[in-house]
Amino acid sequence: MLIDDVKIRIEAGNGGRGAVAFNKNMKSLGPVGGDGGKGGSIYFEGISNLNALAQFRYKKEIKTKNGENGKGQNNDGADTEDTILKIPIGTVITNLDTNESTEITKIGEQVLAAKGGKGGWGNFKFRSSTNTSPMQFQKGTPGEGFRIRLELKLIADVGLLGLPNAGKSSLINEVTRANSKVANYPFTTLEPSLGAYYELILADIPGIIEGASGGKGLGIKFLRHIERTKILFHLISAESENIAHDYKVIRNELKTYAESLASKQEYLFLTKTDLVTPAELKKKLTAIKKINKNVVAISIHNWDSMEEVKKILNKIQDEKLFLLAKEEKERKAKEAAQRKIDETK
Repeated sequence: MLIDDVKIRIEAGNGGRGAVAFNKNMKSLGPVGGDGGKGGSIYFEGISNLNALAQFRYKKEIKTKNGENGKGQNNDGADTEDTILKIPIGTVITNLDTNESTEITKIGEQVLAAKGGKGGWGNFKFRSSTNTSPMQFQKGTPGEGFRIRLELKLIADVGLLGLPNAGKSSLINEVTRANSKVANYPFTTLEPSLGAYYELILADIPGIIEGASGGKGLGIKFLRHIERTKILFHLISAESENIAHDYKVIRNELKTYAESLASKQEYLFLTKTDLVTPAELKKKLTAIKKINKNVVAISIHNWDSMEEVKKILNKIQDEKLFLLAKEEKERKAKEAAQRKIDETK
């Protein structure tokens, strides 16, 4: 089961205490108390595994070790290693105590969530000409501790959605080899599945049913994942007895959950066309075109229809690459302009 929304508490380590010590060697008297070590900080790091939040299902508190206390003979306490918690890219990290949010969007990207405390000074640091035998020392500063919410929102270029058994898993497997589960019964897919078509990321969104936006069935759990999806592939099975009703159900759930979902660019596909007669197919295409004229009839067993899907994906990819190139050009132009400003200073 996909864990995509958890609340945990994190506590970075405290800094170690500085030592009070004096040199015991003859002719080398004086303070030699070492400093305390730094407490370990806590970072989040992005990875590709969508199930990475499962580690927090039962482990709700994460605490890093404190820095080591200072020792005599100017031996500083050891710093504690930082703790790196790996979470899926697309996870929004919300600090529930400060209401600040950030998001992991790239594999390997790290975000500091709780800073470890600084080690305190030992008495060696307090020596002076007027204080040759200082007894002062510092305690380490406390590490930060926060309540954190981790909410996974898939980042995908194309999201496949539709009622259960609409053929989403079969299509994503056909064009991306995503290995999503497939069977001829509802709710085969209980977790979102990602696949890559060249530079495009496709997400197989689990079946949404009527009433999902109000909490019915599994759909409400996954509607949030569509928020980050740029384009929707809406699939309807040609085996359906009421094509128009199926289309309206999904559109209504999107609109009820959030107006922004209903306004996303949509491509409509009538799937599993190999399982109905030509006469039935013609009748159902006529029915759905009364609501949405831009519908494409497909079957994973029909090479020509799969080429039509790939043609659409290629178009989306070209648009994506064009925008990326434009953004990169604008970024370089801003950097060049800033360099000129810096040079004139």
